[in-house]
Amino acid sequence: QVQLVESGGGLGQAGGSLRLSCAASRSIFESMTMAWYRQAPGKQRELVATITSSSTNYVDSVKGRFPISRDNAKNTVYLQMNSLKPEDTAVYYCNLPSFSIWGQGTLVTVSS
Repeated sequence: QVQLVESGGGLGQAGGSLRLSCAASRSIFESMTMAWYRQAPGKQRELVATITSSSTNYVDSVKGRFPISRDNAKNTVYLQMNSLKPEDTAVYYCNLPSFSIWGQGTLVTVSS
């Protein structure tokens, strides 16, 4: 079974940047959709971005700020978080929807 491991979270400043990585334990077909979710304190988990072999999609609140990308050779998906805002504070999870597999999550805290 594929395992997903996130990294790159931590403390960021408003207006700054962080890059999250999600490494899969073995090869993931290029055609498989990968996704990033986040869950802020006291809120439901929400879909942030998805990536397929040919397209990307974003929730409105991160459009233009959080590009998602993948490196199939490294079995890794990235979320580049730019122009951070305090409301981006959340635990960020990587997800492989086809198999309902989740990573353990990585905490991102943005200070104002």
